[in-house]
Amino acid sequence: MVTINQKIPEFEAKAYHKDEEHTVKLSDYSGKWLVMIFYPADFTFVCPTELEEAAEHYAEFKKLGAEVIAISTDKVETHKAWHDVSPAISKVQYPMLADPTGNLSRAFGVYIEDKGLALRGTFIVDPKGILKTMEVQDNSIGRSTKELLRKLKAAIFVDKHPGKVCPASWEEGDETLKPGLDLVGKL
Repeated sequence: MVTINQKIPEFEAKAYHKDEEHTVKLSDYSGKWLVMIFYPADFTFVCPTELEEAAEHYAEFKKLGAEVIAISTDKVETHKAWHDVSPAISKVQYPMLADPTGNLSRAFGVYIEDKGLALRGTFIVDPKGILKTMEVQDNSIGRSTKELLRKLKAAIFVDKHPGKVCPASWEEGDETLKPGLDLVGKL
């Protein structure tokens, strides 16, 4: 299983994106921040609320130099069918990856073997392919895109400012810390 500050494994998966089936590889995102959103299944209750919220903030992710991908154990055809009939999912403009074998979900430690589904797992990967944040939760608990964006901004900040760290609930423009020293002024 991939852990923090470790390079994530190269992967290749079919995806539904821009009304077509495509093959997506990790190398497609080289030099960009990557936000990976694992979710249990298409045609469910909580999943469309999360994917729609991420879609509503997709332009902000892109402005930060990040790409978003959503991953479930459904097939590409199921992603397309869901995209075609769901008003929430029709807003999704980022790739929806198919992981029917569960191999990608297993690599990230979110696969539920006895159900063939993924847990709600969110991973932020830096432009060099290094895992910087991970959050995994029970499938009955939805995620917050606002918090995901906050974490992405914090990861970008510490990447650009070696030696500085972001305290709890840090928001862009807030004070940061330099370990061993007092608070550093607002940046």
